Amino acid sequence: MNIKKLINIKNNTTNALTDENMTAPQNQKMTYRHELKFLMDLSEAAVLRSNIVSIMEPDANTGPDNCYKIRSLYFDDYMNSAYQEKINGVPYRRKYRIRCYNDKDDFIRLERKIKNGQYISKQSAELTREQTEAIIAGDYEFLLHDPQPLCREFYFECTAKQMRPRVIVDYEREPYVFEHGDVRITFDMNVRAAVLKFDIFDELLPSIPVMDPAHLLLEVKFTGFMPKFIKRMLPSDRHLSLAFSKYIMALEQVMRMQF
Repeated sequence: MNIKKLINIKNNTTNALTDENMTAPQNQKMTYRHELKFLMDLSEAAVLRSNIVSIMEPDANTGPDNCYKIRSLYFDDYMNSAYQEKINGVPYRRKYRIRCYNDKDDFIRLERKIKNGQYISKQSAELTREQTEAIIAGDYEFLLHDPQPLCREFYFECTAKQMRPRVIVDYEREPYVFEHGDVRITFDMNVRAAVLKFDIFDELLPSIPVMDPAHLLLEVKFTGFMPKFIKRMLPSDRHLSLAFSKYIMALEQVMRMQF
């Protein structure tokens, strides 16, 4: 693959990330949402949950226990840009991951999460198990010919910037939704970092905890506005933890094990 072709691929991406739209997420074609994160102990979370279930609905994709398992394989480039930008507090940043649910391979997504201050946006593309295994093995050629723009952009990242797997993060999520304001509140529990390999489909993949088991992460996302009666139920600002990142916590835990 020559340099000219790679440059053309990058220039033809559908979401040009210019200085102008970095500072004004509301003017972009992508949908940006507010995101708040709270670190809570389990007893406080139980009280909040009892209030939420009376006015919000469980996500339609959950099982009988109102939960599902999420497994995300995170990627970073040769300069560890996603890690360094988060550590240094860069307000505009993005990261790539491949995500599946409940240890199954029937719904796999390549995702790019874009963060601009307190705003977030997410773009995704469908992957098969075979395509996911090819990416993990370092075979990216098929991405160049995929009709989904995000796959072609990811091809550029993998070939020009040496985007490679960094860490797998597992956790259980209990999600609730409220239609007005497009509000989504999730309880993320038992956050773990997988070790030894990047086989996202290995149900027995060994992992280590990255959070105190007496705590969980509460995430609140909404578009446009949040109803006041929901806002009043949320934890106080002392619980606010905008700096928390599952990717960073998991990667640093794995790094500590290695050294």
